[in-house]
Amino acid sequence: MKSAIVASLVASAAAFAPTKIVPASTQLSAWVEDTVVGVTPPAGFFDPLGLSKGKDDVTMKYYREAELKHGRVAMAACLGWYLNAGGVHPAFNSALSNDPLKAMVELPAVGWVQFVLGCGAIEWLGQQIKERPGYEPGDLLGAAYWVDNSDEGWVSYQNKEMNNGRLAMLAITGIIYQDVFTGEYGDMMYRQLVR
Repeated sequence: MKSAIVASLVASAAAFAPTKIVPASTQLSAWVEDTVVGVTPPAGFFDPLGLSKGKDDVTMKYYREAELKHGRVAMAACLGWYLNAGGVHPAFNSALSNDPLKAMVELPAVGWVQFVLGCGAIEWLGQQIKERPGYEPGDLLGAAYWVDNSDEGWVSYQNKEMNNGRLAMLAITGIIYQDVFTGEYGDMMYRQLVR
């Protein structure tokens, strides 16, 4: 028993022992340039929390992949929200509520199983695509094989996708906030003020 206590004290003391700090090689300066996809006016390289500070190129590509994925999901969520709020239900004979949050609760278990399996299949496919040589973050269709970032039109397209995804992430957050806190799920949040 005593030896276990001594061993745990030695192990915890080792956590505070000085270690050799090896500076990580970083190419962050390459991500700050104005020519990088996603660095657009007026914000430029926008990192107010400093999450990219000291990160290497691999980590920055992972962050870019996550930003693209979240942006694409948010764009689809905004479209789905307004289709649902407009009364268009692609499943269950339009028997679900027009309020998307209520429709989410009303969705039968089989619908949730389909949703989870569908998302899982897309994630699995995305992981398989990442294994191919020459993969660029977010390039699920392989466009990097035909065009690179030296083409101004392609860079412009990518910047538009990034900015639309960023806007959609803010928009779906506001839309959900509106529904949760005001009960309004359509496009007339300030309906009470207009009357």
